Amino acid sequence: MRIRDSIHSDQLPPSYYTATCNDLEPFSRLEGNMKVNVCVVGGGFTGVAAALHLAERGFEVALVEQNRIGWGASGRNGGQVIGGYGPELSNLSKIEKVFGKDNARAAWEMGVECVDIIKDWVAKYDIDCDLKWGYFDAAMKEREMDELKEAMDTLVGFGYEPEQKVIGADEVKNIVGSDRYIGGVTNMGWGHCHPLNLVRGEARAAEKLGVKVFEDARVANMDFQEGHTIIDMGTCRITADIVVLGGNAYLGRLVPKLASRVLPAGSYIVATEPLSDEQVASILPSDYAVCDQRWALDYFRLSADKRLLFGGLATYSGRHPRDIVAAVKPNMLKVFPQLEDVKVDYSWGGYMGIGLNRIPQVGRLNPNVYFAQAYSGHGVAATHMSAKLIAEAIAGQFERFDIMEKIKHPPFPGGQMFAQPLQAIGMAYYRMKDALG
Repeated sequence: MRIRDSIHSDQLPPSYYTATCNDLEPFSRLEGNMKVNVCVVGGGFTGVAAALHLAERGFEVALVEQNRIGWGASGRNGGQVIGGYGPELSNLSKIEKVFGKDNARAAWEMGVECVDIIKDWVAKYDIDCDLKWGYFDAAMKEREMDELKEAMDTLVGFGYEPEQKVIGADEVKNIVGSDRYIGGVTNMGWGHCHPLNLVRGEARAAEKLGVKVFEDARVANMDFQEGHTIIDMGTCRITADIVVLGGNAYLGRLVPKLASRVLPAGSYIVATEPLSDEQVASILPSDYAVCDQRWALDYFRLSADKRLLFGGLATYSGRHPRDIVAAVKPNMLKVFPQLEDVKVDYSWGGYMGIGLNRIPQVGRLNPNVYFAQAYSGHGVAATHMSAKLIAEAIAGQFERFDIMEKIKHPPFPGGQMFAQPLQAIGMAYYRMKDALG
């Protein structure tokens, strides 16, 4: 689905990531018709990771992306590499409630493995994406501290090995130079990266393994026939035995059943000018990625060249801010008032896919058409796990895929048309809860 509005064009966004991307050379354009074993639709983390997983297993794969690889949420997000397979699954009781006691261990392991996939691929394929470890879940209230400690204990109870530490009020400024937080929990198994360099690096790795990667290939229609699918792009077609749909919030209404279960929600980021060593020491002395615990949360980190990348401002209305800097910078200054005179060099935004239950949606439309979507803003690592589950299923290994496919994902009442105002009301409610505690 082509999207052209105040923050979307057919090109990569005018972001810090685009300005510092290692590889902006175009991938191929599809000319003529072709047949393949597997066609992946969508050139973000889900689609690219699925193509790479499948290529490593020896499948013949073509990938089509409507604009540029990494054009959507994968190349626009905050770059936080965090584990967990669903943002609401913070303790054992929630994991067991969603997946069942028999599958709780496997679900937890997937939440750890999703980060390991990225770590392993960065090393294996020599992907330069500024991957760095260190993450801080920041608390603003005692209730949040209690929940973070419980989540940490859940990880420890399952045998999680990376170092975690409870940070009290007396230590918090060693992590975040702000009066806004009373403490939190650090996790050295989570971190941050340059997401556009990661996704394009993975696409190049897939290409070297034989995946045919096509940009500027907008899918106009899909004809699901018995035993194969025809992916129609107007001037050319791909006939595939198996299809993987990885468009998430940018799949549009190409598949109505999927569109009714995912809501595009806006998120926006600013990047400051490079900061001095003194400024860095005053805001993020440990160079961790940070996220608070509110529904309308802030997330931020340093780039490799010492800019502050600060994001948030979740919107469900479908409308973008007229001025991203004017909308986001006041939130940044609430956290870091010492940056009042710092210049903002870049601002951008995009859509993340939200589901009603905030659990990634992984399944099939028919025996040969797979999909994954709705990561609710936690998709950098989780996408890689969804892609691996799909690759396992295509290879005939359904055990872990079946765990995710069995989860029920209800559609938004009235579809996206009514979901956006309803979610906007819901977000106003949660903003009020954030304010009142």
